[in-house]
Amino acid sequence: MASAETCALSDAHSPKEGSIAAFEALLPEIKTSLIHLRHQHDKHEPEYFITVKDFSDAELTHFTVSDLESVRVGKTNYGLHIFGKIRLPRTNGGYIHVRVFVGGGGEAGEKTFKLHGIYSGEIEGPTERRYRAILGKRDELEWFNE
Repeated sequence: MASAETCALSDAHSPKEGSIAAFEALLPEIKTSLIHLRHQHDKHEPEYFITVKDFSDAELTHFTVSDLESVRVGKTNYGLHIFGKIRLPRTNGGYIHVRVFVGGGGEAGEKTFKLHGIYSGEIEGPTERRYRAILGKRDELEWFNE
């Protein structure tokens, strides 16, 4: 399994044709997974989605592939690992970070796209722990395993 130690990521850059195609193919699954993730966290740790608590699921997922602002890409022997930053247009500056995998492209030339996860993480401070899944424009794309 790829990790930050075994798969170096490119610098963040605007998405190119291959990344756009992967995110376009996975857009319905990304939206469904975001709603599911939100509902799961709302049961136990609502702080993950506190910044969008007043938004409906439809408002939260009102984004298209054109809202994919930047990507970082890593290559392994078995495919590409693409981390994308998607702007949530109905929020006030909210973003999600998504990890996808692109495999295949062998003899048949067919690529497979798989959603590996949507970032949700803990930030440990000196006196408290914060949880968040909605990030800001300044938050850099970094490797995550969720």
